[in-house]
Amino acid sequence: MSNEIQSIFNRIAPVYDQLNDWLSLGQHRIWKEMAVKWSAAKPGDTALDLCCGSGDLALRLARRIGATGQVYGVDFSPNLLENAKERSQRQYPKPTISWLEADVLDLPFDDNQFDAATMGYGLRNVKDIPRSLQELYRVLKPGAKAAILDFHRPSNLQLRAFQQWYLDGLVVPVANYLGLKEEYAYISPSLDRFPIGKEQIELAHQVGFAVATHYPIANGMMGVLVVNKIE
Repeated sequence: MSNEIQSIFNRIAPVYDQLNDWLSLGQHRIWKEMAVKWSAAKPGDTALDLCCGSGDLALRLARRIGATGQVYGVDFSPNLLENAKERSQRQYPKPTISWLEADVLDLPFDDNQFDAATMGYGLRNVKDIPRSLQELYRVLKPGAKAAILDFHRPSNLQLRAFQQWYLDGLVVPVANYLGLKEEYAYISPSLDRFPIGKEQIELAHQVGFAVATHYPIANGMMGVLVVNKIE
């Protein structure tokens, strides 16, 4: 499954940001800014952005931690990482970001390495959610926070129906127009499988996070899981 998802993201890399705009009604930038704020990253920190995609969250983290900090952006799609590198090179001043191709289920970092972490629209696509949370817990320093943003199925049936109409009626046809119908048709099944709210909190507790809070946003069509590794 992971190889299949990896090839999907490699293929959508050229239009990834454009599709995220359509998928989130243009709001994903606001939600990403919220996630960075909830991560509590501060100047001078060493921060991690998992499933970094084309670099949105990593670039926001870099602005927050400043020239004395360091950000690591991790993704398994070389094409998306290449886009992220190009974007960061166009920034002024140049952000201190290291881009790494790696698997979030087996991170190439030491224990207790990071002061803060984010993940945007990635947890839903990993093949082993508890293992990815466990790895996140391992690499965070005691006292560090992480904020995990993703799409959800809302519990409200009318909103759920609206979300499905929006996916079927707008996002998939647009993807089809761009020759990416198969790539974006996987979104609905991935939403159906994805644990939300209390289930995410329970999974976070199981891997060791003493404090975990889930914030539903966009009428429950989106959510941010904020976890804290207590000292």
